[in-house]
Amino acid sequence: MPLTKEEQIKRVAKEVKPGYYVNLGIGMPTLVANYISPEMDVILQSENGLLGLGQFPKAGTEDADLINAGKQTVTALPGASYFSSADSFGMIRGGHIDLTILGAMEVSEEGDLANWMIPGKMVKGMGGAMDLVGGAKRVVVVMEHTSKDGKSKLLKKCSLPLTGMKCVNMVVTEFGVFEIQNGKLVLTERSEDVTVVDIRSKTEAEFLVSNSLTVIKTGS
Repeated sequence: MPLTKEEQIKRVAKEVKPGYYVNLGIGMPTLVANYISPEMDVILQSENGLLGLGQFPKAGTEDADLINAGKQTVTALPGASYFSSADSFGMIRGGHIDLTILGAMEVSEEGDLANWMIPGKMVKGMGGAMDLVGGAKRVVVVMEHTSKDGKSKLLKKCSLPLTGMKCVNMVVTEFGVFEIQNGKLVLTERSEDVTVVDIRSKTEAEFLVSNSLTVIKTGS
């Protein structure tokens, strides 16, 4: 079976390591905060000027003045700090973010990323994505493998305007985990009951299969 969204988020959360400063993009990536152990020494950063995000608040405990870059209500951990967006982007552009987890519309087999606009459609803007892919030490994308009309979102070349070129290190979809290694897309993990043949049939991009390909158990 393909991975559920929750299973995708749990897998992505494993990329968060102790001591990391992490930025979570809008959408599915924000949910990673709920799967980071409170005992793990990790600092979450938001572009709108918050260092030390916690998990999402429980219903009835929301503070409308405490939000992330996607305008979702959040919590702040003890010792959290607040500052201007200029300082926030100084952290990002200065290379102080160890990991950013982003959503995407398209990713190419070389690690190009398109995640900010579709020509002809109204968009709010790029936000911090361009700065994050250029400034963060590692970029992980979590997304659906195909679009609503069944077309692959892992492509030979992106067709949409790019956020960054050759910037993605890892992609997690409902079918598995891909890494960009030496400029090549490599399948390193697959969802249980989804074969490599199945994945190839859903993927426009060319990819290699790791010699140490592992299986992600589903329904656990």
